[in-house]
Amino acid sequence: MNITTKFADLGLSEYGTTWELQEKLFNRIINQKKAGTDPTDNYLLFCEHPHVYTLGKSGSEDNLLLDMIQLQAKDAVFFKTNRGGDITYHGPGQIVGYPLLNLEKIVKGAREYIEKMEEAIILTLAHYGLKAERLDGATGVWLDTHIPAKTRKICAIGVRTSHWVSMHGFAFNVNTDLNYFKYINPCGFTDKAVTSLSAELQKPADIHEVKEILAKNLAEIYGLQLQKVSRDYLLNEM
Repeated sequence: MNITTKFADLGLSEYGTTWELQEKLFNRIINQKKAGTDPTDNYLLFCEHPHVYTLGKSGSEDNLLLDMIQLQAKDAVFFKTNRGGDITYHGPGQIVGYPLLNLEKIVKGAREYIEKMEEAIILTLAHYGLKAERLDGATGVWLDTHIPAKTRKICAIGVRTSHWVSMHGFAFNVNTDLNYFKYINPCGFTDKAVTSLSAELQKPADIHEVKEILAKNLAEIYGLQLQKVSRDYLLNEM
C-alpha cells in the first residue's frame, strides 16, 4: 500500500523557521486523526540548515563545548528541542530529513520506525559502495562498528512521536564541514568519530543525486508515494 506523502526540498532553511513549519504540519495531522479524517496528510521534508547545534530532551548542555560568544564567532546558533537524543550539529552540505507521518499504517512501533529510517540511509550509502551498519545501544548509521577505534557516525537520528504521528528525523552528513563536530560531544559520545559521504569517498558528493536516491529509498522502505510540492504550497496549507 503506497501512502500519498507530500515531499518538499526546502533548500537552505533556518532551523527555527523549519521547526515552526514542522510543528504546524505535525499538529495538522494530529487534528485530522482526532477528527476521524482518513487518510490523513503525510509529509516528508528535506533541507539543509545554516550552522546550528540542537539538543534533545534527554541531552546535556555540557556536551556543547562552546559558550554563546564562541557560538557567535563560529556563525552558529543553539536550540533546545523536543526531539529524543542528545546534541548534534546541522549545517550546509548535510541532508536533514523530517518525516511527518501518520505511523499507524506504516509501522508497528517506534523501534521499527527508526530501524526503517536507518535502513534507507544504509541502502543509500551502499549505492556509493559503503558498508554502513547500526551500532548496538545507539541510534543512527555508523561505519566500521566491528573496529571500536575506527567506528564513526555518518547519520544522526532523533525523533518525536505523539498520537502516533512523527516529527524531527535524521541528519545525514554528505558534504558537511566536520570541523563543527569538534565543538560538541556528538550525541553525547566522547569516544566516537563523525564522518561524511564526501570524506569517505575522498571527493565531494553530488548532494542533489544523494537526495534523489535517499527519497526513493525512504519511499520504498515506508511504502510512500511521494508527491512533490513547494515550500509555498506547504505554507498556504496552514
